Amino acid sequence: MKGSFIKAIDRFDRGLTLALEWICIILFAAITIILTLNIFVRFVPIMSMHWFDEIIELLYGALIFYGAAAVWVVHGHFSVGDWISKYLKSVSARFAYRLLVEMMSLIFIAIFFKYSLDLTLSTEERTTAFAMSRKWLYVCMPITGGIMVLYSLKNMYVELARIVRPE
Repeated sequence: MKGSFIKAIDRFDRGLTLALEWICIILFAAITIILTLNIFVRFVPIMSMHWFDEIIELLYGALIFYGAAAVWVVHGHFSVGDWISKYLKSVSARFAYRLLVEMMSLIFIAIFFKYSLDLTLSTEERTTAFAMSRKWLYVCMPITGGIMVLYSLKNMYVELARIVRPE
């Protein structure tokens, strides 16, 4: 039973990672196309791109946050190195240290999630060119923050299990 649960979680992780990667690829391609079109239109003025800033802001913000979530899920985020662990002789102490790091990360991400959700739900602003709600610009933050909170909890569970059973 336990093995099938872990396999299901692993399958979910792979599916979520794949979805986040494709979201980032599509967002990056859209940014590239729009930037290229903007450069072309400067030399060949066939249309107005007064909407350019709004769309680039939306796409670039989403790319950053979905990319951060994808990196968080696969533990690919930047780190200055785990130099403290090598000084901890006990295996349990190393796992406890990593659990502490995960807890601090969780606190930061939970605060980010709460305030980004509040911002998304409370904003009444509209964009200039399309008059669309700025909620569309902000919604990527609580979505990705929620993903990162869940994965921080998962990582804490894994580290806690390693403290209890270090083998």
